[in-house]
Amino acid sequence: MNPSDSLPPDTVQLELEALGRQVDRLLDTVRRLSEENRSLRHSQEQLSGERANLLARNEQARSRVEAMIQRLKSLEGNG
Repeated sequence: MNPSDSLPPDTVQLELEALGRQVDRLLDTVRRLSEENRSLRHSQEQLSGERANLLARNEQARSRVEAMIQRLKSLEGNG
């Protein structure tokens, strides 16, 4: 025997409507979280690109400083 068999039709209808509203809320939540996830992934990709760029620029700056130090040392040795 199904538990809803003993309930009045109005009660079953109200429960179905409540369940429908809950499903709608869950679907809205899934859509919102999916969009938020997509946005966060995009931000993460951008930040990863910026990080790679900054690491490359840092390496270039380090190489330049090392080259200047070597030139200064060579000038010191000549002087």
